[in-house]
Amino acid sequence: MKTSKITYLGNLRTEAIHLKSGEKIITDAPPDNNGKGEAFSPTDLLATSLGCCMLTVMGIVAERHSINMDGATIEITKIMESNPRRVSEIIVEFEMPKNNYSDEDKALLERTARACPVAKSLSAELKQTVIFNY
Repeated sequence: MKTSKITYLGNLRTEAIHLKSGEKIITDAPPDNNGKGEAFSPTDLLATSLGCCMLTVMGIVAERHSINMDGATIEITKIMESNPRRVSEIIVEFEMPKNNYSDEDKALLERTARACPVAKSLSAELKQTVIFNY
């Protein structure tokens, strides 16, 4: 089954439609690459996907082990390199809710995050810096 349909709208903007739900995402080229920066850039989405995937798989494991992580947040920092132009590092900084996580819970959640499908799909050349704040 196809996942999405993407249309170039002009002016360095795209619209991606998730075919199953009909949800839409607009992208813009970033200001440092001739764009307006009025929406996520494709590389912003790449970096953001890493964080979304980490939280999703952590949520699956947390439910399975009765660990409450509701309200966990991530801030993503994307670092670009210019030659060739690419994402060189993604910094993923977690703010975990103030729960009494055991050392085992923390290890399980952190191991799960680092093994998410997006993390495992990215090039080994792309540095993934993951920070957990409890």
